Amino acid sequence: MSYDRTNISDLVRELGVTAPQLYKWRKEFEEFGEGSFPGKGNLKLTPEQEKIYELEKRLKDAELERDI
Repeated sequence: MSYDRTNISDLVRELGVTAPQLYKWRKEFEEFGEGSFPGKGNLKLTPEQEKIYELEKRLKDAELERDI
């Protein structure tokens, strides 16, 4: 949406945010794509980070099971 607009000041006024906030959102969207704004405390992860997170969780569960 913000890339279609040529006047950033009108856009930030319309959205009720600051220009730096809009640029931050753009940067996050470029880095994470559709996963940029997961909401409800979910982590923003790239696909590689998601894989690492899942593997670390599985390792922790396996170690806990082994210790029991």
